[in-house]
Amino acid sequence: MNGIGIAERHYRDEIAPALKDRRHAAALLGPGSEVLGYDDEVSPDHDFGKRVQIFYPDRDTVGQFFAAHLGFDPGAALGTADWLLTPTQILASLTRGAVFHDPDGHLASYREKLAWYPDDVWRYALAAGWLRVGQEEAFVGRTGATGDDLGSRILTARLVRELMRLAFLVERRWAPYGKWFGRAFGELAVAADLKPRLEGALAAPNWRERERLITEAASGLAERTNALLLGDPVDPAPRQFYERDIRVIGADRFTVALAREITDPLLHGLIDRLGLRHGHIPRLPGTIDQAVDSTDVLSSPERFRAAAPLLGIDLHLVGREAV
Repeated sequence: MNGIGIAERHYRDEIAPALKDRRHAAALLGPGSEVLGYDDEVSPDHDFGKRVQIFYPDRDTVGQFFAAHLGFDPGAALGTADWLLTPTQILASLTRGAVFHDPDGHLASYREKLAWYPDDVWRYALAAGWLRVGQEEAFVGRTGATGDDLGSRILTARLVRELMRLAFLVERRWAPYGKWFGRAFGELAVAADLKPRLEGALAAPNWRERERLITEAASGLAERTNALLLGDPVDPAPRQFYERDIRVIGADRFTVALAREITDPLLHGLIDRLGLRHGHIPRLPGTIDQAVDSTDVLSSPERFRAAAPLLGIDLHLVGREAV
């Protein structure tokens, strides 16, 4: 039996009878591989024991529980800055798992609020994701052509990771942290098309093959980005990088198209303050996951909330939904 099954049986057989008529909600949420459904015979229960969370409405324990993981209570307020500062692993851990009892719908209400980004935040995250691709996509060929095969391989791996992150955004799925990132990616609908190309790029013996497979994968994601109708469609076909013998997708074109459609005044102001590169490409640090790659930061609400200035956010104004 997997961890969620163990928790549910523990609740049904032991906890619920003991609570009798005491009004409560019960769930298994938060950290732990079993919350995501990825535990196995090595770790059938991540905390090595039966566990269930019990929430009492007269103690506001639902709000306290979510605030402990997020650094704020989404039942009270959920602003643009909160979305930008919350790691997707945290959001996955609170919206997945299992709810065993929720008579008042409090848990459902909180989880629904965290289900996915508002459209403009979604546009911003996608724009920043494509920007990250655009900043390095030409380097696979550039390093390879100079004889730096190791550098070309490293850049390929970085681009594979960025394209996988974009795939989660395209499919409206919160990406988990590194241990389960590849497994969760394999569950996405787009993985059937992308995964063979990304695996091929990582295994390719030369930079030409890496470049071809990366641009093919990026082109497929570009088509899916267009299909979201979050911005004007952009030609998804690979193209030459200026006059050089290098092929790219021209990923920053999607950054421009998506950012152009953002009307949220807070995000719009952030984009204006960060300025433009080459006169037309927004400088976007993105969400906390796109700007920071530290487990110690991304696992601590105190630390990831304090990283607001890295994203261009005025930390003193976060509580008032200003950036």
